[in-house]
Amino acid sequence: MSLDKSYLQYPHRHYGMDHKLYDWSMLTDRPAVAWPDGKKLALWINLNIDFFPLNQRSNPVAVPGGMKMPYPDLRHYSLRDYGNRIGIYRLFKVLDQFGIKPTIAINGAMVQRAPYLMDLIKDRGDEVIGHGWQMDMLHHGDVNIEEERQWITDSLSVLRERFDQPVTGWLSPSRLQSVNTPQLLKEQGVSFMCDWVNDDMPYQFTTSAGEITALPLSNELEDFFILNNNLHSEDSYAQQIIDAGDYLLNEATEQDGRILALNIHPWMLGQPHRIASLEQVLRHICGMSSIWNATASDILACWTLQQQ
Repeated sequence: MSLDKSYLQYPHRHYGMDHKLYDWSMLTDRPAVAWPDGKKLALWINLNIDFFPLNQRSNPVAVPGGMKMPYPDLRHYSLRDYGNRIGIYRLFKVLDQFGIKPTIAINGAMVQRAPYLMDLIKDRGDEVIGHGWQMDMLHHGDVNIEEERQWITDSLSVLRERFDQPVTGWLSPSRLQSVNTPQLLKEQGVSFMCDWVNDDMPYQFTTSAGEITALPLSNELEDFFILNNNLHSEDSYAQQIIDAGDYLLNEATEQDGRILALNIHPWMLGQPHRIASLEQVLRHICGMSSIWNATASDILACWTLQQQ
C-alpha cells in the first residue's frame, strides 16, 4: 500500500535541506578555493589529548574508546594513559621529521593531569582547540543546556589561560553534539567546529547566536575508526590514507582545493608497532607535489577570505 501524499508535506520540507542549519549547495557550484602558493591539497593533522575516567557516567550510549570492563578497568585505562605518556612523543617526533605542525584537541581535564605535556605543547607553539572537559562528558540531547554551557565554558577557559591562545576551534568528545552545542560554542567565541563530517570542504553553519563554520575532520580516515571499529590492519590503514590522498589531489587538480584531514589518537597510532604506518603515510603524502601542510585555523582563514 502506498503512502498518502500528505505524509510528505511538513513545514520544513523544501528544496535542498529540511532544516535551516546551513544552506544546501553542490560542492562544484561553490566558489573555487585556492590554497597558498598554488597548492592543491591541504594536509591537516589533528592530534587528540584525551582523558577517560575509570568510573564512567551513565550515558545513553557507550563512550567510544571508553572503559569496557567492570570497574576498575585498569587495562583500558592504562592503555589510554599510555598515549599521553609515551605515544604522543613518538607522534611529535614523526611530525617534526616531515615539518608538519599539528592541531591538538585537548580535554580540559588534561591541563592539570599532565603539566609536563602541556608545557611542551605550549613551547612548541602548536594550535590548540577545545575538546570538551573529558571523554565521559558527552554532549547529547539529554544534557541540560546550562550544564552543557558550563562544560564548554570550563573547557575553553582552562585552555585559553594555559596556552595563552584564543582557542577558537572545537572537536566534541566522540563528535557528539546536542541541539544546543553549536549555539553554545558560538556564544563562547568558537569560530569553527569539527564534529560534522557531511562535506569535503568547510561550510557556514547557522545558530541563534550567529554563524559558525563547520570544518569537516574525516571520521572515515581516523585511526580509531579504521583500526578499532573496522578492525583493519595497520597496512590497510596506511593504504586507505594514501589512496585518499591520491584521489583528493587528483580531484583538486581537476576542480579546486581539497583537504586531507587525519584525526590521530596517541594511544592508537603512537604504539611502537603502528608508528611506522604513520611514517609510511606521511612519506607518501609529503612527497607529492602541491601539498600544503596547514593547521585547522590556517585552512579556515584561507577559505574564509575566498568566500566574500
